Amino acid sequence: MFRLAVLGALGGASASGMCGPKEPPLPGIMGGKDKPKIILGQDGDGANAYLGVPPESDFDVAGIGHDIAHGLKEVCDIDIITAEMRWGDCWDNGAIGAGLAAGEVHGCMTYTHTHGARTRWMEFSDGILSNNKPAGRETAYNGASDLNGLKVVDVVGWAPTADTLALVENKCTKSRFTGFTIVNPTVSTGNANQDALTTLMNGDADAMWVYADQAKNYQCTDGMTPNWDCTMWAGFGTTFAYIQTGLFGHAKGGTTLAMSKKGSGLASILNPCIALFKETKSYYDICVKHDMVASCFQNSHFPAGDNTTLVYETPTDQLTTTCAQGYCPCPAV
Repeated sequence: MFRLAVLGALGGASASGMCGPKEPPLPGIMGGKDKPKIILGQDGDGANAYLGVPPESDFDVAGIGHDIAHGLKEVCDIDIITAEMRWGDCWDNGAIGAGLAAGEVHGCMTYTHTHGARTRWMEFSDGILSNNKPAGRETAYNGASDLNGLKVVDVVGWAPTADTLALVENKCTKSRFTGFTIVNPTVSTGNANQDALTTLMNGDADAMWVYADQAKNYQCTDGMTPNWDCTMWAGFGTTFAYIQTGLFGHAKGGTTLAMSKKGSGLASILNPCIALFKETKSYYDICVKHDMVASCFQNSHFPAGDNTTLVYETPTDQLTTTCAQGYCPCPAV
């Protein structure tokens, strides 16, 4: 097994062979002496970023980003620390979050690299999952609507960001959406996705701009301790459904390991390690553990021949599902 000592790009000097900081400095944090010490944050309220319970962990942060971050130590001479951090301290309403701006951590995990505001503010590492996080629209309107005159509620702090709705194509009409008004949620529960769905269901918005798999991820199962309204989300396919899916125009890349301040240089430290780790069996095992095999980058350890397109990745004009299944096809012409 090869291990890489890192600071800068592959082929450069090793971290242990250079003087000075081994990573971007953080206030109040002792840096790495002989190798980079990277601190990455995440919240604990998501399907793939959560607080682990025994036996997985003793209520530490957990999830696919956490596991891959620590997996980098298998291929690189690097220290990784993962910490709990509110999503709003990473990215908040179209701008860098206060915590990340203040240097509480080097970067925040599992953010999608989107066009627009995030690219202007932030630096992104390479992806740990492929560009398989399409956007979608949940609403009572049909897929032929161009949203003109309608109010669309944003999931504040999450991708797809509000500014990217204007960049995607309506899969039924092949035209971009226009004439809509983005609104913030009218309630505050501490969960941005819940706030947006409640706003939609209360009639304070006509549509919701959200990940196309979010309704699936928010279905409650035994053993979960969700901070969202399970009953409301259980209405998926009855009280609300997606009328557009497979919208990829909002994203420059897939889910990344780290989003950091623009110019931080964090990506140049992590990217060589990410590239090496994505070729390992450990990466495959993590994808299996989190039921994300279809979303991961394939390597020699993945079973051959499984290129299934998931329903939420499928463009609306190619869907064979019904609204009762949560994903509406284009209306008949």
